[in-house]
Amino acid sequence: MRNGAELLVASLENEGVKQVFGVPGEENLEVIEALRRSSITLIVTRHEQPASFMAATYGRLTGRPGVCLSTLGPGALNLATGVAYAYLGAMPMIAITGQKPVRSSRQAGFQIVDVVAAMRPITKFARQIVSPAMIPTIVRDAFRVASEERPGPVHLELPEDIAAEKEETAVPLVAPHPVEWPVARAEALDRAAAMILAAERPLVMLGAAASRPHLADALSAFVRRTQIPFFNTQMGKGAVTGGSNLYMGTAALSERDYVHMAIDQADVILAIGHDTVEKPPFLMGPRGPKVIHVGFLPADVEQVFFPHAEVVGDVGPSLALLADRLEGRLDRAQALLPLRKEILAHLEEDARAERFPPIPQRIVHDVRQVMPEDGIVALDNGMYKIWFARNYRTRVANTLLLDNALATMGAGLPSAMMAAMLHPRRRVLAICGDGGFMMNSQELETAVRLGLNLVVLILEDHAYGMIRWKQAVDKFPDWGLTFGNPDFVRYAESYGARGTRITATDELAPALDAAFRSGGVHLVVTPIDYGENIRILVETLNQLPAANAL
Repeated sequence: MRNGAELLVASLENEGVKQVFGVPGEENLEVIEALRRSSITLIVTRHEQPASFMAATYGRLTGRPGVCLSTLGPGALNLATGVAYAYLGAMPMIAITGQKPVRSSRQAGFQIVDVVAAMRPITKFARQIVSPAMIPTIVRDAFRVASEERPGPVHLELPEDIAAEKEETAVPLVAPHPVEWPVARAEALDRAAAMILAAERPLVMLGAAASRPHLADALSAFVRRTQIPFFNTQMGKGAVTGGSNLYMGTAALSERDYVHMAIDQADVILAIGHDTVEKPPFLMGPRGPKVIHVGFLPADVEQVFFPHAEVVGDVGPSLALLADRLEGRLDRAQALLPLRKEILAHLEEDARAERFPPIPQRIVHDVRQVMPEDGIVALDNGMYKIWFARNYRTRVANTLLLDNALATMGAGLPSAMMAAMLHPRRRVLAICGDGGFMMNSQELETAVRLGLNLVVLILEDHAYGMIRWKQAVDKFPDWGLTFGNPDFVRYAESYGARGTRITATDELAPALDAAFRSGGVHLVVTPIDYGENIRILVETLNQLPAANAL
């Protein structure tokens, strides 16, 4: 005879859950006791928001839902940013929150918020559990829904009295089973193949959904077999493994970047896994290329994205069937490849500039030098994200983690912590602006407590730099976006971590390498010169021709 909390935890074990992240409250105490007696590790964070970022990143990197936990009201609402992060970013996650008893009301309305209603718009489904007997089926359905395309978060609310209520009869758990997706129809594959075979200048785009962990081999095989050059969106970066010599760049901006030299000349773009929650990688218009959408689900039609044909089905097997129709028949497959050298050369400009504070191009270069091919860089959100998306080269899938969907600040450190837990033998680097870092900097204590090997690079400009850049671009006065900082080295040391401050540009790469070699949690702090933002991303790029599609 088990109570609701015990049935919940047993159901999580049944799904293979090994860790739960969160900040418990009194409404979770039955669940905490059940976790204590289970095989699942409870990882207590210092705030609910990073717990949800960690659970979402677990889902992103494994394809299986991560699980986070909070109490009712304020704790549950603190999860909401991470839940929305998972929802827009298509990361499978289960968020479990407590609630006051539903059969009595001894505390009236104290701390009570309709969390289910609040979560409903940012989850695939949100549900209150009202009976212990229904827990195994609800949990099985939650994991199924969270994992299936398009992946995302599911919210379950377990009231305090339901958690404590014992179920008199035995309630069986529901065994998971594999589900195979159907492949695209032959007619759709034939139509897409005909369009690509007729193309003079074909191009492949890899979007956010191309970065699903299980797709790396299938995408790499498709590119190898067709020999069509490719570019990627920010969240599609690294989807193709290895050095194909067909990579044309990353669309970190929507237009007038160097990669758009190829995009604007393409007459057919095969958009694999594009998710329109991302900032548009290019803007479709009446004079633009024909676009073929390849995805698990039909395309979302937007003002700037309206494909002319669709290949809908399990992406990996569908691409294999499409490659069967194309391999050896694409005489013009590499028509755009001569542009590659010029595009990538532009991204190497000033990569070794020695002035101090270092400019973004030099920071990207030095990070790439100290990170092995399988090393993982987790970016917070700030101006540097654009520079890393444009300039940082990847050869292994899911080794540059960034958020181009919700694009929230504060996710970089928790995401890197999760990556370090999953891959303890690989180098993991969090890169944060001083603004984003301070939003969840308290999790340094969690990282130290967990014994993680993790390096955090803080780019210090004493400002909310991206908004300050936009303020300058729009000709507003420089006002309202600057702040002070603590002494980050001493701040790190107060948590039991180590800290290093860079005082010369040529110190950065050696300091990062030394931090990795020393192990443990280490902060490396460098000032950054964002003067390049206007010169490169506005003045220089504005001299490039406007997109043909507009």
